[in-house]
Amino acid sequence: MRSSGILPFQAISALVEEGAIRMERPLAGDQIQPASLDLRLGTRGYRMRASFLPGPRNTVAERIADLALHEIDLTEGAVLETGCVYIVPLIESIAMPPGLLASTNPKSSTGRLDVFTRVITDHARSFDQVEAGYDGPLYAEIGPRTFPVLVRAGSRLSQIRFRRGDAIIPDGELRDLQRRMRLVSTPDPDVAGGVAVSVDLSGLEDGIVGYRAKRHTAVVDVDRRAAFDLLDFWEPIRHRGRNEMILDPGEFYILASKEAVHVPPDFAAEMVPFDPLVGEFRVHYAGFFDPGFGHSADGLEAARAVLEVRSREVPFIVEDGQIVGRLIYERMQERPSILYGAGLGSNYQGQALKLSKHFRS
Repeated sequence: MRSSGILPFQAISALVEEGAIRMERPLAGDQIQPASLDLRLGTRGYRMRASFLPGPRNTVAERIADLALHEIDLTEGAVLETGCVYIVPLIESIAMPPGLLASTNPKSSTGRLDVFTRVITDHARSFDQVEAGYDGPLYAEIGPRTFPVLVRAGSRLSQIRFRRGDAIIPDGELRDLQRRMRLVSTPDPDVAGGVAVSVDLSGLEDGIVGYRAKRHTAVVDVDRRAAFDLLDFWEPIRHRGRNEMILDPGEFYILASKEAVHVPPDFAAEMVPFDPLVGEFRVHYAGFFDPGFGHSADGLEAARAVLEVRSREVPFIVEDGQIVGRLIYERMQERPSILYGAGLGSNYQGQALKLSKHFRS
């Protein structure tokens, strides 16, 4: 086992057994992923006046007492409305062992619903980070932006990844990995602070280049699979002879990367936020890619990165092949005993352009 790296499935399991990860309910059988742990909503939530960070002098509970408009019972489920901010205590709490850090991210299905979600700890100065030595509760901030969503106690919107030391692969090593293992299908990708990922607007086999979310839809139950007709919630965007499209401000799009992405078993990856100096749009809320994503016995499998895209203040033209994000690769502390897609029922292995698991074609 390496002295630094991302903790794998078996090490996360050990943290649960040792009590470093505490749970108000028993661990679910599929809750631990190859390089992360799904986090579950607790039995109550709070509609808040605004988002916040508690800062070094406050706990999250103290700020909830100051800013909550009302409490919500999640035992049997409740609808979270668009444009509102909610805080939900999570079932899991953490007693971080020495030298261990953690970061959190929305799950893929959460990001593809345009549900803005991040995790807060007591005394936090930043979102989605758990500092070494932290001992306390975890809270999810939830803000549906396009669809109202039905959630309940036990729903999983976020995931947490644990790391020891500096595990990021520098660019020189990334180029070598690309030559040996084909991290992306592009023969000679741009590697600078990660491996560049570009958008595909050329039209896939069915001529669809992406989807634009509809407004004023019905509620999406986050725990139901293939329960909703995609045309009730999404407008397909078809290729019309030009390999570009205009992103309208305030609209939410699902697009696909031009490259197939490969995360070998001894590595994990994360899509980092796009540099706003290059384009006025935000790509990828849900950034974690587990070991084994796009992997097959002979190397690279055709698995695109699905891109959750939202323009900012102005209409913006995005072109086919334009770089929209970068994949940061990190070394695992040891190879996970299970891999993404290997008997896990992983929803997005081998994906091309794919909406979240909630929709059926």
